[in-house]
Amino acid sequence: MDEGAIRECLLSFAADRKQGATFCPSEAARQLSRDWRPLMPRVREVATALVEEGLLVCTQKGLPADPMAAHGPIRLARPGASF
Repeated sequence: MDEGAIRECLLSFAADRKQGATFCPSEAARQLSRDWRPLMPRVREVATALVEEGLLVCTQKGLPADPMAAHGPIRLARPGASF
């Protein structure tokens, strides 16, 4: 899957949510492919880049998290969200 398509999808999900609302990266993967599970590592890689660029924030159990280092479910949101 093309990095640009994943990036665009993640940013679109963030933009479509109200400020403070989060989404699961799997939502983007499901939109991009019927066979979405194999896409998840790539989605997390792109999410990590977006977090590093300050375009997304990542949380796990309500606390800031690194999308690549976190084990288990994570949530993504636009910056400025209060958790």
